[in-house]
Amino acid sequence: MPAPLLEVRNVSKSFPGVKALERVSLRLERGEALAVIGENGAGKSTLMKILAGVQSPDEGEILVEEEPVSIPSVRRATELGVALIHQELNMAGNLDIGANIFLGREPRRLGLIDFAAIYRQSREVLARVGLNLSPRTRVGTLPIGQQQLVEIAKALSANARILIMDEPTSSLSSGETARLFEVIRDLKAKGVSIVYISHRLGEVKEVCDRVTVLRDGKNAGELSRDEVDHDRMVRLMVGRDLSQFYVRKPHQPGEVMLEVKDLRVPGRSRHAINFAVRAGEIVGMAGLVGAGRTELLRVLFGVDQAEGGEIRVADQRIVPQSPRDAIRAGLALVPEDRKEQGLVLEMAVRHNISLASLRRDQTVGFRNGGKERSAAREMIAKLNIKTPSQEQIVQYLSGGNQQKVVLGKWLNIRPRVLLLDEPTRGVDVGAKREIYIIMEDLAAAGVAILFVSSEMEEILGMSDRTLVMHEGRLTGELGREELSEEAVMHLATGKTKHPGAAA
Repeated sequence: MPAPLLEVRNVSKSFPGVKALERVSLRLERGEALAVIGENGAGKSTLMKILAGVQSPDEGEILVEEEPVSIPSVRRATELGVALIHQELNMAGNLDIGANIFLGREPRRLGLIDFAAIYRQSREVLARVGLNLSPRTRVGTLPIGQQQLVEIAKALSANARILIMDEPTSSLSSGETARLFEVIRDLKAKGVSIVYISHRLGEVKEVCDRVTVLRDGKNAGELSRDEVDHDRMVRLMVGRDLSQFYVRKPHQPGEVMLEVKDLRVPGRSRHAINFAVRAGEIVGMAGLVGAGRTELLRVLFGVDQAEGGEIRVADQRIVPQSPRDAIRAGLALVPEDRKEQGLVLEMAVRHNISLASLRRDQTVGFRNGGKERSAAREMIAKLNIKTPSQEQIVQYLSGGNQQKVVLGKWLNIRPRVLLLDEPTRGVDVGAKREIYIIMEDLAAAGVAILFVSSEMEEILGMSDRTLVMHEGRLTGELGREELSEEAVMHLATGKTKHPGAAA
């Protein structure tokens, strides 16, 4: 076999109380897309930070073109041709594309920044990623998909031979994702190697040549191109067969708990929205990016105000002017972006869990520490939150456990209606299944659940009924017996009747 471009041999890394990596190895060939997958906490991010010079290993060795190397800094990684493209894009929105591409590496002429060279070289690398934009365009005006391509262009301008992509499609539309895959294939053909990290296993199968699986900080297995399929990947990631991934039990829905009549959402006010959710029901809300699903949930929760129509909870009309009004009525919202909108990352688990119930649990106007600790113990046990203690700072938990802390915060107020916006975004398959079990248990207890998801498998697996939106309009409703990917996509693209519907 030809020598690999990059090889990791028996790398280990420990943090206080945690063995993040234990004798992990991998190899990356020239012009190959290698997927590195695993549950949250499997060690993927730690390994990538070591390769990118952000952290140093405790033991083991790294070889580039068969030569042992030390990567003590990001600068050294760049010199070796390694670039890490973070999930959270690291762009200066107030600067133009050229300035972002060469930020910190500006070419100079006679001691001054050579802007002519910046724009000339920027045009060359933008062409390599198929981005037909002026390098003088301000980055803050670009959609996320184009910002992602600018990040790749930035790496290529530094002669990167190895691109590490961490969840690169988490914020992209289907069209932007397809464009990214075209760029990846083109880069591979030109000899650039890709390390691709994603929880979206369908993408891994589509774009990657080989898969390395980590579990609990160790190598769990490897799959060649012809071995890559969903079940094999899941089995290696979690160490067991998840044949019963979606846990649904038939039960009779109760009274209407949430009813929306002629509701008009800001920016989409020409469309009146009507639907209802019953106690014990799990109703999915599907649609393409920009369909208006998140905007609808924000109105229901009082973040934004409706421009008309009516909201009723348990047959009582409410006019939520703020989330506080919605909470009083019995609504709770788990937002799409848990880090920005769902958690206070610098605070402990117990403080986050008690946030929504502080007013209810206060004693003579003061925070009740005993009730707070009791609620945290209950939710940690009920939701199986993996944390050293309730005093652990939330930002140090895995994505799946952070999401369960957000759920615990809202379950602590015992809502009648639970709104979930992308409830499993950025969490691994094991944590997904735990969240699905939580949803099923809540429905069995009579909670009405309305959840937005961009994952078709999730919509098909968890919905009793599915509402489908297109450009701010509710285009249809599908019962479980008529629910299929084809039927959902028909409605999501603007058709008002799905194949096989009655005339």
